[in-house]
Amino acid sequence: MPMPRWWTQINKRVFNPAELRRGVRPVLSHVGRTSGTSYRTPLDAHPVDGGYVFILVYGSQSDWVRNVLAAGHARLAVDGQEFELTAPRVISDGEAWRAIGEGVQRPPRLLRINEYLRMDLAEG
Repeated sequence: MPMPRWWTQINKRVFNPAELRRGVRPVLSHVGRTSGTSYRTPLDAHPVDGGYVFILVYGSQSDWVRNVLAAGHARLAVDGQEFELTAPRVISDGEAWRAIGEGVQRPPRLLRINEYLRMDLAEG
């Protein structure tokens, strides 16, 4: 896991609520895999052909990633628009950056991020 696990708890309790209040970042709505609770997680969402790629700063074992993988779908709000996303899958660094392309800054190597989540736009 690229970032320390304890940092996720600080992020969940301090930074994520602040980001949600600011209303600037994309927000992924998903459902808890065991509780059924609805969650809203502010993230960086990178549009790619047919969907979005998310950089997994805390790795694929993050709660939100596990929730989305279990549900098989989520809803993304970006700049006042909402998108239904399906077919979540963890992809490699190479596949992610081929899809994202130029113009987006890669995370620092120090973070050792090598997992990304790709989701497709739902048809219809």
